Amino acid sequence: MTAAVSRDLVQSYFQACISRDPNRIAPYLDDNVTWSLTGPVDLLPFCGQRRGKSQLIDNIVRVCPSVLRVKSMEIEQILIDGDRAAVFMRLTATHGQTGRTVSYCCAPFLRFRDNKLVEFRGLIDSFDAAEQMLGHSITVAQSHVTRANVVAI
Repeated sequence: MTAAVSRDLVQSYFQACISRDPNRIAPYLDDNVTWSLTGPVDLLPFCGQRRGKSQLIDNIVRVCPSVLRVKSMEIEQILIDGDRAAVFMRLTATHGQTGRTVSYCCAPFLRFRDNKLVEFRGLIDSFDAAEQMLGHSITVAQSHVTRANVVAI
């Protein structure tokens, strides 16, 4: 049986990520960590998939701050189930190009082994984040929207 992950480990991992210090982040990552974050890669290039410690550190330290400078991650909920954790949080950042404050919800799902992150799957409210970054509402053509093809989360 794998060891249960602690709330402190999950919170410490996210604090290390906010620091953008590779020396603080690296101890939390398995060498073969897999990472996937849903979102519009063209607008949020830190979304998408990464594999391995070096790719993930580069994403956290270089790619993400080139778009959004994270000011805080406010964790609202943490659910632990053995070696897995589900988190609901609000991320607040400054958009690099415009200086706008961007704040949106995200839900990462993590799996640990030997107190190291081995798998990260995350969902963000990318529509909300995109509107804030663009500085205006995104108009969805009504002709393409029906009750059958709209999902609200």
